[in-house]
Amino acid sequence: MKRTWKLLSMFLVFVLIFTLAIPTAAEAVSVENTDLTGYTVILHTNDSHGRAVPDSFSSYMGFTAVSALKKDCEAAGAKVILLDAGDTLHGLPFATLEKGASIVKLMNIAGYDAMAPGNHDFNYGTDTLVALAKTMNFPLLSANITIKESGEKLLEADTIIEKNGVKYGIFGLSTPETAYKTNPNNVTSIEFGNPIDAAKQEVTALKAAGADVIIALSHLGTDESSEYTSKLVAEQVEGIDLIVDGHSHSTFEAGLTVKDTLIVSTGEYIKNIGVVAIDPKGNMVAGLVNATNYAGSDASIDSVVSELSTKQDKLLSEVVGSTSVYLDGVREDVRSKETNLGNLATDAFRKATGADVAITNGGGIRASIEIGDITKKDLVTVFPFGNYVVTKNITGKALLQALEVGVGSYPEPLGAFPQVSGVTFTIDPTKPAGSRVVDAKVNGVKLDPKATYLLATNDFIIAGGDGYTMLADFEVVNEYGSMEEIVINYIQELGAIEKKVENRITVKTETPVVEEVKETAEISKAEEISKPEEIEEEIKEPVEKFDTYLVVKGDYLRKIAIALFGKESEWKKIYKWNKNIISNPNKIQIGQKLKIIYTR
Repeated sequence: MKRTWKLLSMFLVFVLIFTLAIPTAAEAVSVENTDLTGYTVILHTNDSHGRAVPDSFSSYMGFTAVSALKKDCEAAGAKVILLDAGDTLHGLPFATLEKGASIVKLMNIAGYDAMAPGNHDFNYGTDTLVALAKTMNFPLLSANITIKESGEKLLEADTIIEKNGVKYGIFGLSTPETAYKTNPNNVTSIEFGNPIDAAKQEVTALKAAGADVIIALSHLGTDESSEYTSKLVAEQVEGIDLIVDGHSHSTFEAGLTVKDTLIVSTGEYIKNIGVVAIDPKGNMVAGLVNATNYAGSDASIDSVVSELSTKQDKLLSEVVGSTSVYLDGVREDVRSKETNLGNLATDAFRKATGADVAITNGGGIRASIEIGDITKKDLVTVFPFGNYVVTKNITGKALLQALEVGVGSYPEPLGAFPQVSGVTFTIDPTKPAGSRVVDAKVNGVKLDPKATYLLATNDFIIAGGDGYTMLADFEVVNEYGSMEEIVINYIQELGAIEKKVENRITVKTETPVVEEVKETAEISKAEEISKPEEIEEEIKEPVEKFDTYLVVKGDYLRKIAIALFGKESEWKKIYKWNKNIISNPNKIQIGQKLKIIYTR
């Protein structure tokens, strides 16, 4: 069936298709008193990554807006098809705490008609995804995933939905990159076939079944680094009228036309809801709705979100381990020096991935963990952004450049500051930014700029965030679960945490001159130690080992005690060990090397 494409701006979509006389695109979209009888409206979402709940600060609209827009269009007389292009069931704790079940519940209420699985929808494992599919009131579609043992399709390949007397044949496509863009252990029992071949077979089969309009529900994306993209499908497969796409987080305000196929994609996180309006003559127009021009909500969705959130509060209270030391996530610390919480996180990355080196940006660590039991809520609070762990093979040169970016503003705090595992280095603050990293070693061996190292980090950094642009162009080796999941699994394996600062990151200092010695670390009145002359506490435990601590700007004894021993009261021991060089415990000096005694 030949189509006439009209690719219009979002403004024109709602003026001409919804017949609204609105003066600006920023005003509220409404279909009240609008007759859409005879129209079919395809609403679509993609790459929501667990952002199910509205967030006005981040412009997330949530499923409440999706459901409301569907109802508004139906109330105006339109027939609606609601589709999702994947990477939906995993991401924020709202999704991960119940392994996607909470998301499915909302999608069922909203009235989705079909979904294609994205690579991250396999993060809970293939068996869990198949089980989730059985709870969906709509088909989970993929025409190119087969079971290795039997050769049978893992999921339904297609469906036909009739609206306004027109049969819409919809089939699913999944990216073969799923084989490595989820933990490979999650997909060992299945294979991802050629999407081009699968699409050709589906077009033929659906047309033979009487479909008038062919829609590919695709998690392929348009990223040119991918072997298979939705653009390639449109170029090589005849007969596809519309591709509803995901995976590359692309935003097409009015769609993208490739030959006779219209490709639509909303970006990410339900910041936009995609709209394809089809008039009674079969003309298609694509546009996007966002929070600036649509504020609808569905009370039935909101009520369930509230119930699920209450239920999840109990899940978040689950204890996953314990720590005998204070895990330092203080903003100024994680952004300026090695901390034991940064060590814990990056060690967890390496353990989960087998990487040579792990890096996470200090700015992504948002809280500390007190001594005692560690709950899931603690980890969600520390890592609140839903970032996931990614591995890439990078050069030693790029690794060195990355470290330089992280320490570029030292000693001033910087969100990019690298918390690391598998690599050690020294910062020389006397050198200009870009050449401050010296004596870098990977697992004890001098860093080789020409060597290749497997790096584990988070998806924000790996995409070039926080200035780590030198990492962006290396190919992804694997993608894993969210940061908090990775760390929770590591803590559960260890049981009890005793992480300390291990001199992974040190600072090169010269023998202080008189003027430097006189400079003191700044402390507030609230941090001052009263009556230091009364400190006569004895250290009774047998000595295990001696170490040194270099005082840097911002340090004071209580802060050092928390970082090293997890207790403020331990400042008394540090003072006693160093009474020969500390005349006043309220005025320790930058550059001083304090003796530290670790005891059994």
